Amino acid sequence: MASSSAAIVLNDLTFVWPDGEPAVTGLTASFTTGRTGLVGDNGAGKSTLLRLIAGELTPTSGTISTTGAVGYLSQSLTWRDETTVKDLLGIGPIVDAIRAIEGGDVDERHFETIGDDWDIESRADEQLRGIGFSVADLDRSVRTLSGGEVMLIAITGLRVRRLPITLLDEPSNNLDRAGKAMLADLVATWPGTLVVVSHDLDLLELMDQTAELYAGRLTVFGGPYSEWKANLDRQQALAVQQAQAADHAIKVERRQRVEAEQKLAQRARSAKTANEQKRGSKILMNGLASRAEKSAGKLRSGLDDRLDAAKAARVEAAARVRPDQKISLDLPDPDVSSSRRIAELRGTNRTIIVQGPERIALVGANGVGKTTLLERLVGLREGASDVSAADASGAPVAEDARPEASGMLFTDRVGYLTQRLDGLDERASALENVRAAAPNATDGEIRSRLGRLLVRGADVNRPVSTLSGGERFRVCLAKLLFADPPAQLLVLDEPTNNLDRTSVDQLVDALAAYRGALLVVSHDERFLGRLGLTSLLELRADGALLEEPFANA
Repeated sequence: MASSSAAIVLNDLTFVWPDGEPAVTGLTASFTTGRTGLVGDNGAGKSTLLRLIAGELTPTSGTISTTGAVGYLSQSLTWRDETTVKDLLGIGPIVDAIRAIEGGDVDERHFETIGDDWDIESRADEQLRGIGFSVADLDRSVRTLSGGEVMLIAITGLRVRRLPITLLDEPSNNLDRAGKAMLADLVATWPGTLVVVSHDLDLLELMDQTAELYAGRLTVFGGPYSEWKANLDRQQALAVQQAQAADHAIKVERRQRVEAEQKLAQRARSAKTANEQKRGSKILMNGLASRAEKSAGKLRSGLDDRLDAAKAARVEAAARVRPDQKISLDLPDPDVSSSRRIAELRGTNRTIIVQGPERIALVGANGVGKTTLLERLVGLREGASDVSAADASGAPVAEDARPEASGMLFTDRVGYLTQRLDGLDERASALENVRAAAPNATDGEIRSRLGRLLVRGADVNRPVSTLSGGERFRVCLAKLLFADPPAQLLVLDEPTNNLDRTSVDQLVDALAAYRGALLVVSHDERFLGRLGLTSLLELRADGALLEEPFANA
């Protein structure tokens, strides 16, 4: 059970980008010890908040206090050609200093570098063995590793260094099934304080707390993602119910106001008739009229107060109801009949025909060449693969000896979504990017289509470079789905990487309306289970393609 003491405290934290765009404004909150999953929509500021806590960014105002040193893993790891495993672990200088002393160099600076970490290699060996490596790999070049292996080693390095606070930003990206299992083992036994930004629901279930960054506020719930989500759903259902009750109350108050005005008007007419017929003395009649006026004024004031209170209650209830972010699309027909041959995927053992509106998932371990296969299929890569591969002993295989899968297209109407979402003109607006794919559409039609993908208002005309990750993703989707003529094959490479759960739901909704062929690479089994797949293919390191059964959700 996690302790309730605060490990990270944010006090009136504000950060504004150099262009004047605020990322975090007046945030006051804390992270307790233990494991916390940090969730929120794309663009909410999760990654920025981690960078602020890690010290990579300096707050514009406010303070951040921590109970100890902070280790940080960003979404995008970078390295040089000469980077080795020990460098990736973050222990390169210490290991080099120990080796120098063992070789007879007793320079004082080596001892200062080592400090109390004389056992760093044995600690590294213990941790590395948990992910399939050992101390013997310390001098191995990062170039011989897959992206998933690089990520696991970098995470392991944070454990080796025994940091009291660790921040991980989307650590499961690009990990295959085995890699995710290893990551889960690391997280489940993590010492100290851990804050994880992730859209991986299985990983978020390992957390002690769930913190959500929403509308500029950070709220912490004492439980894993599923419990937090169930609690949020209950809160939202209650908020919707209260908003509907407030709407009803306003209607009742307005109706009562109309009925009261009708009664007052009737009384006024009766009084006027009586006055005209002089049924009483002038003094008495004036007194009755004065009292009637005061009574009417008091009644109107009371009714107005009740109506204002009902309106205020509605505003308060409506503020708690989150906007509906579901998307609904009516896509053009790509004209893909069941007999239409779309593509061939050629493994070293067999050829797979993509025919008609089939939905195929391509899976496989990190480093086997799935992205390379897609790039060769769509014509972005020729010749030998540059993806790392290994033989049965684990030794790298020469590029000219690597078995490779390849492919051939039978249509030129193909939409390709890369992992990097780099198919956009960064300086152009969302509207201009979509117009490039659908030149015959009017600006009004494009605005309408972007609106159905929740890109609305001023965001339509903003340069793509200023959009959040979720907005960029939806603009990419719009380019693919609204292309003229429509794509007959959509090729998606790890489309859920860096997407929050709302954006994943939106992608599933969008693909449900697509009537062409679909080829998708993903390690996200929950996502694949919602696509209505017709086939699942596994790419092996030897270039073989194997069909596997897959149960759709």
